[in-house]
Amino acid sequence: MKSPPRTPLPDLERRQGEPLYRQIYRRFRDAIEQGLLAPGDRVASARSLASELGVARGTVDLAYSQLMGEGYFLARGQAGTVVSPRLPAAARMPRRPAQAAMAPAPGVAAMHGFDAAPPPFQLGMPALDAFPRKQWLRLAARRLRALSPADMAYGDPAGYWPLRQAIAAYLSVSRGAACEPGQVFVTAGHRASLALLARALLAPGDPVWVEEPGFAPPCEVLERHGCRLVPVPVDGEGLIVEAGRQRAPGARMALVTPSHQAPLGVSMSLARRAELLGWATQAGAWVVEDDYDGEYHYAGPPLPALKSLDAYDRVIYTGSFSKVLYPGLALAYLVAPAPLVQACGQAAATGSNGCPKLVQAIVADFMAEGHFSRHLKKMRQLYGRRRRLLAAALRQVFGDGAEIGLAQGGMHLIVRLPEYGDDAAQARRAQAAGLNVQPLSARYAGEATRQGLLLGFTNLASEDETLLRVRQLRRALDV
Repeated sequence: MKSPPRTPLPDLERRQGEPLYRQIYRRFRDAIEQGLLAPGDRVASARSLASELGVARGTVDLAYSQLMGEGYFLARGQAGTVVSPRLPAAARMPRRPAQAAMAPAPGVAAMHGFDAAPPPFQLGMPALDAFPRKQWLRLAARRLRALSPADMAYGDPAGYWPLRQAIAAYLSVSRGAACEPGQVFVTAGHRASLALLARALLAPGDPVWVEEPGFAPPCEVLERHGCRLVPVPVDGEGLIVEAGRQRAPGARMALVTPSHQAPLGVSMSLARRAELLGWATQAGAWVVEDDYDGEYHYAGPPLPALKSLDAYDRVIYTGSFSKVLYPGLALAYLVAPAPLVQACGQAAATGSNGCPKLVQAIVADFMAEGHFSRHLKKMRQLYGRRRRLLAAALRQVFGDGAEIGLAQGGMHLIVRLPEYGDDAAQARRAQAAGLNVQPLSARYAGEATRQGLLLGFTNLASEDETLLRVRQLRRALDV
């Protein structure tokens, strides 16, 4: 038996002419017809609903009686009242076309979630089939069994302290970014990290360097804060700092992905890193290092973070568990330089009540017990293999017509198929066939100087599946 959901009723209009019981009846009926209540769903008892709405119980009884008489509700004695499982399908159809306006905008599902497995070639999604579910469930069950009243209270807006300790230890050892736990702030995703930094450091109108091509969601966060985005081109060595100096020498911040540039995949050279840090020190600007997938490097060990070279505390390091564990966690973090800890702490306290403490505790246990480092090692090997399989399948299916860009790391590769026209048209044909292929040209704020298709490989589970999907792509493009 499903537990009764919260009453799907807006406040009653007590001053209008329609009786209260009719308002209750009509709103339940509309909720059923619009699919907010499904057949078999249990509804609140008349007593509890009357108390919730502040009306007499007899008023609710009248509404329930009419709903039962018309077949919407079914009484099941001590089991309570439910939406009738025998309700005809026609009675559950929305009456008002306006409900269609409530549907997610195009592309929202592609970014935020899926009803089933990720679509083929989905970008930025870790290998869900390889996640250590049994280990994770064991840790979660242990935490739930030990749940105390103190664990059910609000936590520190800056994050659960043991998780902050685990993150600081991991970054110091694995990414070369030495920091104290007090410098670590846990957030509800990378965009939440940027929103926190915007509240703490930026004013409307402040210029911010962003990479061109780049990744749109972080830019949207800064735009909503009123910042003026300054696209700075990227070449084979990463962000062209001199171009940034020419376009906005007094920028307040630079947002960069130095380990594997999103989306080109190039790594910022040491000379370019030094040049960027020199500019930030001279201009009094902040560099936000988005190390979204720095762990996934396939030619030698992972590159050290830009933060490891930061002698003057100008780099704000940001990371996320979305790419290394799974995005449904909605957990990320940032490392604030010592001079910014107080400002970031104030921004965290005013911006939210923090992330769920239970989820943070499970992640902290996962890291502290060594599962995290073992998982990353396993994923690097797995992704390296899946990347090679995708490149081989592209060569087999497209032959010399495929120009494959194999960067040294990352979770996707870029393939150029010039004989099939521009990349935007190619992507539309592939998407129509159910393949979540993205065009490189769409990542430019201005005129695109490069084209290609972005293909995620992390969830291509076998050689046969990889070849099947590439052949589907070929058929879609041949249409």
